[in-house]
Amino acid sequence: MTTLADILRGVENGVFPAPDLGVSVVPAPSERESAVVAFTGHIVIAADVSASWVAERLPAGDLAAPTNPPFLTALAELTGRHVSSNDAMLVAPAITDPAKRAAAIKDLTVLTDHDHPRVQRALEYRTDVYVYGDVHGGLVITGHGLAGRIECAIELPDAHHNQGLGRHLARAARALIPPNSSIWAQITPGNAASLRAFLAAGYKPVGSEALLVK
Repeated sequence: MTTLADILRGVENGVFPAPDLGVSVVPAPSERESAVVAFTGHIVIAADVSASWVAERLPAGDLAAPTNPPFLTALAELTGRHVSSNDAMLVAPAITDPAKRAAAIKDLTVLTDHDHPRVQRALEYRTDVYVYGDVHGGLVITGHGLAGRIECAIELPDAHHNQGLGRHLARAARALIPPNSSIWAQITPGNAASLRAFLAAGYKPVGSEALLVK
């Protein structure tokens, strides 16, 4: 049976679900979460629900309905979860050149203080979380999130917005993962500054996701 992990690994390698205006239903990736993941021309519902339950609630060919409040509310009620976020998904390959990797992370140090609210949120939704800080007070957070994929988040101090630091930190995240892997970022579409930073750092938009958690 196809899993969300299989689908996301395929996307990392440039293989997407067929744009057939269809909806696939696959198991929830873990006890921690369910998700509705939208790609071009195809929706993946990763939750412990039946295909017939989904079909009864979605008009055929309407790819907006699965990510809209009525369906997400019904799915949350059925699975005993709540919608935590509805974000754009971006992905980028690891930086593999040793010199470029070293340059990208030269100003970062591993932090053991996990009291920052952004770090606390990461610990709620990810495993194997690592936190890195730079000399300006910026943060890069990595960990395994939805369906085991490697995810990142960044945080900028107020005094360093609009100075290219976000782009630098987003790029650094690509140098903090194994060379044969990819890293994902989930960004609320309204956060245009963050979207610009990740795009400039080499990430590509591949879809969107609504995450449901307990």
